[in-house]
Amino acid sequence: MQIPAYNPRPQYELLREQIESAATELLASGAYVLGPTVEKFERSVAEHLGCRHAIGVNSGTDALFIALLAAGIGRGDEVVTSPFTFFATAEAISLTGATPRFADIDPATFNVTAKTLEAACTDKTKALLPVHIFGQGADMAEINALAEQRGLRVIEDVAQAFGAYQGEKRLGSLGDAGAHSFYPTKNLGGFGDGGMITTNNDDIAEQCRLLRLHGSSKRDHHDMIGLNSRLDAMQAALLQVKLPQVDNWNNERKQIAATYNEHLADVEEITCPKVSEHGDHVYHQYTVRIANGKRDSVQKALAEQGIGSMVYYSVPVHKQPVYSALKYQCPVAEQVCAEVLSLPMWPGMGQENASRVAETVRASVS
Repeated sequence: MQIPAYNPRPQYELLREQIESAATELLASGAYVLGPTVEKFERSVAEHLGCRHAIGVNSGTDALFIALLAAGIGRGDEVVTSPFTFFATAEAISLTGATPRFADIDPATFNVTAKTLEAACTDKTKALLPVHIFGQGADMAEINALAEQRGLRVIEDVAQAFGAYQGEKRLGSLGDAGAHSFYPTKNLGGFGDGGMITTNNDDIAEQCRLLRLHGSSKRDHHDMIGLNSRLDAMQAALLQVKLPQVDNWNNERKQIAATYNEHLADVEEITCPKVSEHGDHVYHQYTVRIANGKRDSVQKALAEQGIGSMVYYSVPVHKQPVYSALKYQCPVAEQVCAEVLSLPMWPGMGQENASRVAETVRASVS
């Protein structure tokens, strides 16, 4: 039996009737761009995450880009972020005209820390952009304290951690703004591209709404140069069906992670994910480190048994050709990129499949 790295089918089968009904209702409404369906979903996300505002946009990348612009980031500024992330995080910074600076990561959590962020700051730094990688948040209390000390904005990249908590609050409600992705593989995954900006700042929210709609506050009036970045009403309708399930699905991810931990924690050459004391982990990915150069051979062994896996990420962002001339040194991120392997993780996967994956990993390492 094949075990893919990710499989959205069980979620669809669970909610098939509701999803298809929502799609049919939306098609019949004739309101396909913004409108009441998007507004309802925005209100639901804001309530779920404990934010004053949620603004639907076209993608997680646009969420980052628009949030940065709305926070006043532009040409001549610097934004400090992680090199261990999807390229879009740094790309969004560059698109504003600002320059990304890269802070190294904690080897256990893969997240930036207040200490590594501070080491990368200069007099030109205007914002911090922590990435809540693989489903676990960076320590926002410490990061916000650093930002307050230095007078910096904080934009959270929550693309991989929808629904995760720190204390009694959820990620995306802790900085000046949070950027979310609804790409199909995410914890709350849609049926195409989609994104959301969350914020408790009224001014940032107003700017985001203008920017996503060509800078327009009302028809035929454009107050600024914006872009076309609207969350499709169809995506909003389908995501509205899935939203009430996301906490259950996140708990299921935690159960799968516990099974992996049970089978792999005692394997000398494997380092399992660490859950920090400052928050929970919703396991967008279950990512291990495999020592002694065995990562690629383990991945090959899994593939031979019909088991999918992924390497996130084989090349850190600061080593990408477009940024390599900046000559950043992030030795932890570079080492991690040579060792990480993400094992299958999806709601509906089941404990039996998780055990099979883990035992195959054990056998391939020994």
